[in-house]
Amino acid sequence: MAVRTTSRLRYVSLALPMLLVGMAFSRVASATTVSAPPASSFFLNGLKGQAPTTRYYDFVVSERTGSPDGYSKPMLVVNGQWPGPTIEANQGDRLVVKVTNQLANNKTTIHYHGLLQNGTQYWDGVQGVSECGIPPGQSLTYDFPIGTFTGTTWWHGHFDAQYTDGISGALIVHNTDPAPAGFPTWDEEVVLQLSDIYHRSSYSIIADYMAGAQSPLALETPDSGAINGIGQYGGKGDYFDLELQPNKTYRLRLINTGSATDIRFSVDNHALTVIEADGTLLEPYSVTGVDIVPGQRYSVLLTTNQAAGPYWMRVELETAMMIPGTNDDIRGVIRYGTTNTSLPKNITDPGVPGSGLSDLNTTKLAPYTPDLPPARSKFYMSNFTFGLTSTGGVIAYMNGTSWQPLEGTFSLLEVQKTDGKYAPEGSSVQSRDQFFITEDSIETVDLLLVNEGPGDHPFHLHGHRPWIMGSGTGTFDGHELTPANPLRRDTFDIPSQGWMMIRYISDNPGPWTLHCHNAWHMAVGMLLQLNNLPSKALRMKIPQAILDQCKV
Repeated sequence: MAVRTTSRLRYVSLALPMLLVGMAFSRVASATTVSAPPASSFFLNGLKGQAPTTRYYDFVVSERTGSPDGYSKPMLVVNGQWPGPTIEANQGDRLVVKVTNQLANNKTTIHYHGLLQNGTQYWDGVQGVSECGIPPGQSLTYDFPIGTFTGTTWWHGHFDAQYTDGISGALIVHNTDPAPAGFPTWDEEVVLQLSDIYHRSSYSIIADYMAGAQSPLALETPDSGAINGIGQYGGKGDYFDLELQPNKTYRLRLINTGSATDIRFSVDNHALTVIEADGTLLEPYSVTGVDIVPGQRYSVLLTTNQAAGPYWMRVELETAMMIPGTNDDIRGVIRYGTTNTSLPKNITDPGVPGSGLSDLNTTKLAPYTPDLPPARSKFYMSNFTFGLTSTGGVIAYMNGTSWQPLEGTFSLLEVQKTDGKYAPEGSSVQSRDQFFITEDSIETVDLLLVNEGPGDHPFHLHGHRPWIMGSGTGTFDGHELTPANPLRRDTFDIPSQGWMMIRYISDNPGPWTLHCHNAWHMAVGMLLQLNNLPSKALRMKIPQAILDQCKV
């Protein structure tokens, strides 16, 4: 293992004190506490079919005390609630989101996960890549067309690991074109944001992670979890309660907004039919449960055709380490056909009796409408692994480079300041810790990602929805990969001591991050940048407000 001295410990602790005694969770907040939105707010509003319009949102980021699982802790939240407001829009709409930073000491940003931002890379919301961050007391208005994305996604903080502390919410984009012929239909849509919960602030966890103060796996292990901001810990907390109607079909839009933990979602006695993955419509595939890695999204259809009553929704946190006192079995309730408000019987997971179904197998996911990629014209490889800091802490590397966010500037600005020559074509390292893959022409690129360590890693690629050409354990033998109907998704899981080949087209100008969506791994350097068409990116007009905030 490589040993490296690091100067990354520049995080500022949250201003609110850590309380050691949990308190019952309240859905009604004071001016200094966090509220959970009512269940009704997660039913979508039926915007589909409306004429294109501009949709406005005001986000105020602040520090508050919250207890989503019954344990009181400091949080960073938007508009005093967690999850934050759901953005719902149609393809063809424009989003205008004014973000005001009321944090005491830290900058912040908002990233719109999965939106391609073609021609507007400066609105991607990534610290040190597309902006410097919104300073305390200032605002920034993100203003962009939604573009071609359609489906289920989310927005979240992308400054340090702030979304761990609560800066996140759903983002749903309805398609403007009719659904493909024969595609399933449903009666109503509900958003379910599934998350792990940490009782410590992200800043203190990262500091210990890098200082070697505790086992990395222990630090990565969450204390509990939540469904739409409501969970349980130590006999306290509450249950997210979803009241449905009998004999209807619901599209449940599942989002793993957590920081590190894979989540298995299921509903007792009910089959789930998977119809979407990260914005790609799928051949319907019925399962008993769905495993979701951080940053991924699925839509599943659930039909309320069982006996009237309450049923458990189960969120199982698939942690790599068991720590006494943590809760990895999070529950919510679906009920229909009854006025009884009692909880379901406390039984083990019954699955879907008599169905013969099993859990989701991602190798069986197939796009409903085939979307075959063009033949590749370029190939690159990037390995990733971990090393040690001089104090025995953890640091991550991609191709031997451990990323740190630029300060006082950002990648797109550096591309423009150097007349597009910031990074030469091919792979290179800039500013000591910025690994780039640069293409100044439109190419079809295969990128082989090699996981040199134990444990799977959820990776997310900004600005693209690549094709998943293949993956496996062990060493890739170089054989040609020609899947018959490859899946396209922006967040994908690379197997332990294995590999994955993704294919993308370098047609979206600007530097785009490819990073592990385990918040702790990205925070210690597991990130590279795909620098597309710098000769075009240098002509982008970066808003003056972004440039001014780099001076603070």
